[in-house]
Amino acid sequence: MIIDTIFNFYSDSNGGDPDSTSPTLRKYHKILWSKPLPNGTFFELRDKKNGAYLYHKSEFGEFFLGSDAITHSYKNHKRKQWLTEQIPNEVNELFDTGSTIGAYIIFPNKRIDGKHTINQARGVNSLIDDRFDLTLECIRLFYLGQESPLYLTLLRYKKFFDLFDDFAGYTHFFLLDDLVDESYNIKFYLPFDGFNTRPTFIDVNQYLLYKDGVINFIRSRNKRIENYINKRKDKYNPST
Repeated sequence: MIIDTIFNFYSDSNGGDPDSTSPTLRKYHKILWSKPLPNGTFFELRDKKNGAYLYHKSEFGEFFLGSDAITHSYKNHKRKQWLTEQIPNEVNELFDTGSTIGAYIIFPNKRIDGKHTINQARGVNSLIDDRFDLTLECIRLFYLGQESPLYLTLLRYKKFFDLFDDFAGYTHFFLLDDLVDESYNIKFYLPFDGFNTRPTFIDVNQYLLYKDGVINFIRSRNKRIENYINKRKDKYNPST
C-alpha cells in the first residue's frame, strides 16, 4: 500500500479534472478512507458500483461519494485574473501543490431533491468562494447545530456526518488536524468575520498570505498522510 504524496493528479487525468478522471486519485481515496469509523465499524469503500465514484452501504446507510479538491489557486477564475496575472509563478506554485493528495477529500455526491451537493454548494456560495477553511467552519458549526451559509446543504447529508460522531471525529478521520487548533477552532487562511462579508482578495499581498496558509496546510496534511500510511501498513488493506 503506497501513497505518493508528491504525485500530481493532472499527470494521469488526460487533460480532464482529476476529481473525475485520475485513476490514481480514486485509488488513493479508496485506500485512505477505507478504515474504521470513530465507533469502530469499518467504513469500506468500493469502486465497482455502477455509476459511483466510490460507494459504501451498511447498516449506517448507503453513500455515493465523490472526490473534491479542497484547496484553490483561482488560477482559472476570470474574475480574479486582475490579481493572478500579476503573480503567475506564485499562482502556479499553489496550483501544483494543490494537485497532490493532501489537497483532496471525499464528499457525498448524489444530489438530493435536485439541489446542490456539498461540492457544488461551496463552489457557488459567494460567502464560501470554494475556500475549504470556510467550508470546514460550516461543518464545525453544523456539528454544533448552528447556522452557516452551508447549513441546509450539510443537513441534506446529515447521515454522512453522523458517521463521524462529532467534529473532532470528522477532523481526525479525514486527517484535517492541521487546519484546526487544540480547541478545534479553524485556523483560517485570512482574517475571518463570521460570514458577514464575502471573502475577497484586496491585493497581491493578501493573496500571498492566503497562498502561504494553503500550501502549509497541504504540506502538513501530506506529511500526516505519509505518517498514517506508514503506521497502518496493510492492516486495513481494502478489497480490490
